[in-house]
Amino acid sequence: MPELAILPVSGTAILPWLDHLARLRIQVFREWPYLYEGTETYERDYLHGYANSPHSLMVLALDGDRVIGASSGLPMADADAAFRKPFTDQGVPVSSVFYFGESVLDARYRGRGLGHRFFDEREAFAGRLGFPVTTFCAVQRAADHPARPADYRPLDTFWMARGYQRQPHMLTHYAWRDTGDATESEKPMMFWTRGL
Repeated sequence: MPELAILPVSGTAILPWLDHLARLRIQVFREWPYLYEGTETYERDYLHGYANSPHSLMVLALDGDRVIGASSGLPMADADAAFRKPFTDQGVPVSSVFYFGESVLDARYRGRGLGHRFFDEREAFAGRLGFPVTTFCAVQRAADHPARPADYRPLDTFWMARGYQRQPHMLTHYAWRDTGDATESEKPMMFWTRGL
């Protein structure tokens, strides 16, 4: 099997990839645990936030010219207020935090070490910029949710092995429409941090 290419892009260099990224995000986030019913228009608008941040990062995984994975990050100071608030509430200066937005990977390419590569690239980038804290947040779903697959394995062990710690007191809420729902609903998102 040919080796996949990893291409880190930053700031406005993200713009040519917006359509590819929007489609991939919708594909992957329809899966558990996000169950996201998105639109390409919304996704492109959301991704413009990364393109507008000069110190953002989008790590692309490419199979030929096809984007099969992507992992994002940007200074927390450039993130939505909903993601900054749990840090300011705890007295953590957002200027010290680099936020890892999302990682999405086509299911056919999982199990090849790309998850580690995404973290390696983002952590190295944040380190070069001098950020002492890296963080991300993950949606919290009920263990007995009817859409939870029987064979689902949470990523907690993977994240802990990378040195991240769960922060149950640091929660935000974000709204989106679940697949099959007519309206949006807010979901709790819990932060994981390394370096606090």
